[in-house]
Amino acid sequence: MNVGLVSNTYSSITNGNAAFQSAKTNADNAKFSELLETLQRQNDGRGTVSSSEINVDGRLNGEYTTGFAGAFTSEKDKVANPQGAAVNQANPHVQTKTIDKTSKLYEKALELEGFFVKQMLSSMRNTVMKSKEDDFGKKMYEDMLYDQYAENMTKTAGFGLADQIYLSLV
Repeated sequence: MNVGLVSNTYSSITNGNAAFQSAKTNADNAKFSELLETLQRQNDGRGTVSSSEINVDGRLNGEYTTGFAGAFTSEKDKVANPQGAAVNQANPHVQTKTIDKTSKLYEKALELEGFFVKQMLSSMRNTVMKSKEDDFGKKMYEDMLYDQYAENMTKTAGFGLADQIYLSLV
């Protein structure tokens, strides 16, 4: 089979657009490669940001919530009793353990509980009937509001999920 015939047939089917798109894609790829090479050669003293340099305590730059770091700082928080669902032991003869709420492990357990609370709130929010005027900004700020709701509920409601996670990992 003649390659020229196939190429002419394909070109006639697409009205010459295939060749144009191919040339445009090649030009875009060349521009992108050139930009990438320029950025790799460039050294203006700022360097690059690697994942270990994002933030020391694991938070992202520009994160808008206050987080759980420093939520518990008193001495009595180092030997706190579990609360919420973590109090309910399957065996009443098991001695209750204490929780160090000032530890990094407990902070991460709170973050996981906050994630679950946010999922619960988001599911509840989806059941509410809304107006048809939903724009991107409104959705974004509403989501940020629900992030803050979830964080505050996690800190104050005493669900006990973070306590259970902590106790299972200690």
